[in-house]
Amino acid sequence: MSSWTSWIKDTAQSTLSVVAGTAEPIYGPEALHSVALQEDQNPKYEVKNEDLHWRVQNSTAAETQTWYIQCNNGHYAIVQIIYTNVSNIHITAQFNLKVFHPDGTFSWSTKPLSNYEFDEEKRSFYADDLSITLSEDYQTYNIKSVVDPDALVDMKITRVAPAFMVGKDGRTNYGTDPKNPWGCIRHLFWPRVMAEGAVVCKGQKIETTGQGMFVMALQGMKPHHAAAAWDFLTFQSPKYSAVMMQFKTPPSYGSSVVNVSGITTPDSLVAASTKGTVEHYETKTDEVTEWPEPTALRYTWRGKTQDGKDVEGVIEGKLDAPRKDRVDFLAEVPQIIKSIVGGVVGTKPFIYQYSQPMKLKLKIGDETIEEEGTIFAEATFIS
Repeated sequence: MSSWTSWIKDTAQSTLSVVAGTAEPIYGPEALHSVALQEDQNPKYEVKNEDLHWRVQNSTAAETQTWYIQCNNGHYAIVQIIYTNVSNIHITAQFNLKVFHPDGTFSWSTKPLSNYEFDEEKRSFYADDLSITLSEDYQTYNIKSVVDPDALVDMKITRVAPAFMVGKDGRTNYGTDPKNPWGCIRHLFWPRVMAEGAVVCKGQKIETTGQGMFVMALQGMKPHHAAAAWDFLTFQSPKYSAVMMQFKTPPSYGSSVVNVSGITTPDSLVAASTKGTVEHYETKTDEVTEWPEPTALRYTWRGKTQDGKDVEGVIEGKLDAPRKDRVDFLAEVPQIIKSIVGGVVGTKPFIYQYSQPMKLKLKIGDETIEEEGTIFAEATFIS
């Protein structure tokens, strides 16, 4: 689930020249200021209450809040709100719901929102037929939506493990002047949440009690200029939760890689860092998209506990289960605009989604732990 969907659709239909632009000059890796450079400014990876406020930039940006919930009944629910600003010319908000069913099918809804607004603190979001409220103690989101009669949502999602963010503001900045960046990418995570409530998909009520994670993201520039590829994973088990977000920039920023990752128990943050890695160590060419679709993946976490013990975690293996979905971000755009946008910016944005049981192999100091759990993973190719 990405802000790309709403971004491309809205912008292409309103101001094609704004989103398409032209190929960027080669600024080089010096123009990318990774969040890793400020990692030591927040050694405990803490998230303050105000970090959870919407940024609402007065420039090109897409902000998202996304909840990934592994339901106890075998369904998997993804709930997302997107707030998009294109050069202060076109501002939109969108609500997405995707539910993967145990039989391999899925339900999908995406609806534009009307009369949207934030509360005074920018802690909660409201629109006609929708509310997403963050509790006063900053522990629980209540999500209620009747925007789509075929996709009703009434969920309560509570953080049950430490949140984490890298650095003082979680941002990787873009620009030749570090003090005046022209773009950014920002993430913060609740690696482990508990959900309750239900969704109703075309009249079928689905209980959403389960475990998952929450990510708040900001992409403060045109998406095809910010990243050429993304990888994301959330792992949930009875004792551990793990998350990894990695992106690779286009050649204009040196094809640089930025990784943010963390592992938590219900009681504590085991480790977070910017030293993780993602490898697609086996792939096959997708005949439809021509992208190298991963068939085996390896995610590696590297960091330290707060008392200085080395931490290494690995999740690796073949993707044995059929992929959950392959999403064409431009599918909803009229064909002529799709061709123009793809041709001008050289993009073929697709996202591959997977979920299956896998094992986390974890070493904390001299202690070795193996934990069975379930992953939800996304591999995104843009350009």
